[in-house]
Amino acid sequence: MHSFELVKPATIQDAVAALKSDEAQALGGGQTLLPTMKARLAQAEQLVALSGVAEMHGICVDDDGRICIGGATTHATVAREASGYPALASLAGRIGDPAVRNRGTIGGSLANNDPSACYPAGVLASNATVVTNAREIDADDFFQGMFETALDEGEIITEVKFPVPEKAAYEKFLQPASRFPLVAVFVAKFSDGVRVAVTGASGDGVFRWSEAEAALSANFSPDAVKGLGDLDADDMISDLHGDGAYRAHLVSVMTARAVKAAV
Repeated sequence: MHSFELVKPATIQDAVAALKSDEAQALGGGQTLLPTMKARLAQAEQLVALSGVAEMHGICVDDDGRICIGGATTHATVAREASGYPALASLAGRIGDPAVRNRGTIGGSLANNDPSACYPAGVLASNATVVTNAREIDADDFFQGMFETALDEGEIITEVKFPVPEKAAYEKFLQPASRFPLVAVFVAKFSDGVRVAVTGASGDGVFRWSEAEAALSANFSPDAVKGLGDLDADDMISDLHGDGAYRAHLVSVMTARAVKAAV
């Protein structure tokens, strides 16, 4: 690992100021960035640690009934304290292993937007709002491809606001070595329809399965998914763990399982 300077701001304002340096990079839980730097696949002259910003920690419920989670809140905290949204708490409780869950943060996961990360599926299916130091971003606008988001340079995720659906579940087909999902699906049923978000399957990252959403909005049962068939394998990730056709099939399987779990 190359040497770097570590800055520990105490407020969001201080963090934003520190990130204005050309050589600075934000550090959440460091579960992706630090191993990458250790392998010398990335380099930063200055890391701005967000873990000490108290206003970015914690979980609350706002006046609209949304579960609001600070950007520096760890996965373990969400799993333990987001009881108002059991499906989201379940998702957080199955990320990585205990070491990852006690260090990794929701803001760091979303900003990184790994194509196999768990949180993007929960955010997209829930139609959550990503709050930064500068603005609020709808989930449909936030994710923009593999490792790409709507965040501008130096912009920090300070909070994520989750509407709570009537029913929801997250089903994950685990890749045992990495503990990332080979394919995972988050299904959320709201009064005005169903949202289905898939992670781990597509080379473009998390996406909504619109055909399943329409079918489930009309009939919220696993049988509604079974008649849809598999997605296009050409759009899926193909690697040593599973080819595109396998992942395309898993999307249907995991969606049906998520609906069954939610029901």
